[in-house]
Amino acid sequence: MSAGEDMKLQQLRYIWEVAHHDLNVSQTAQSLFTSQPGISKQIRLFEDELGVEIFSRNGKHLTRVTPAGQAILAIAGEILRKTENIRQIAQEFTDQKRGHLSIATTHTQARYRLPAVIEKFIARYPDVALHMHQGNPQQIAEMAADGTVEFAIATEGMEHFSDLVMLPCYHWNRTVVVPKGHPLASVKHLTLDDVARYPIVTYVFGFTGRSKLDAAFQAQGLTPHVVFTATDADVIKTYVRLGIGVGIIASMAFEPEKDGTDLVALDASHLFDNSTTSIGFRKGTFLRGFMYDFMKAFAPHLTRDLVDAVVQAHTQEEREALFNNVDLPLR
Repeated sequence: MSAGEDMKLQQLRYIWEVAHHDLNVSQTAQSLFTSQPGISKQIRLFEDELGVEIFSRNGKHLTRVTPAGQAILAIAGEILRKTENIRQIAQEFTDQKRGHLSIATTHTQARYRLPAVIEKFIARYPDVALHMHQGNPQQIAEMAADGTVEFAIATEGMEHFSDLVMLPCYHWNRTVVVPKGHPLASVKHLTLDDVARYPIVTYVFGFTGRSKLDAAFQAQGLTPHVVFTATDADVIKTYVRLGIGVGIIASMAFEPEKDGTDLVALDASHLFDNSTTSIGFRKGTFLRGFMYDFMKAFAPHLTRDLVDAVVQAHTQEEREALFNNVDLPLR
């Protein structure tokens, strides 16, 4: 590769990173360990060579991405991702147990499902650096689609994941939590009517199966009085303890040893449809051996052969058919 070609790749990296740092050249320079004037100069040189502006300016400040810039950035992203794939392929053949793995997910997955998986993974791959990013479903999808992370793990908002290969991992349902001594604590068979009589503390819409919860109340003609929402089950439990309302959380988020001292868990799996958590990656990603192992550790049915078959499937129908004989566990 000539010096000129290498510089072009650097210029692509600069415009891509500036666009993903809200057009803040100073922050971009810090993240890339280079100088702000150097980045600005290279972007200008690139624009001059192309004969178009990638960014609009007000004085020295970048104000927005131009229409031409949007098209250029889309291709730049693809080139940079393919370059990263080349690096990953080379490293897989030179050092299979060294690399990095970034995962985007919600708080619930990061806090309650992933610790045991990551503990085993790190024991097997001590030289693979793991990076966790948290966000809402749309943010998680965007991070996987633009290459910020290799894996997206999510339940809600699957419409945001059309650019990704999504693999179903497990089903889960909900638990109602109340303080000890609460009237619901002694109810033998909980109904939605019972729950709807009290203020409710639960997840923000778009997080952790909230849409299934809303749909269940709506189907019964009930309007739940949601008085407090959060993205974090620990926060929800804190406000249940304060008497703000009845909590509805993912069953995996209730820890009997820790929470059972002052809270009562009431099974609510008969009140709501199961939710399904999936793991996904960007189409065209080169999957390293440790990436296959991570998926299998998170969901044992995701063998290398099954993952490869899903990747090679041409339609969503074909992908779904591959899971017809797989009984997903209920967590």
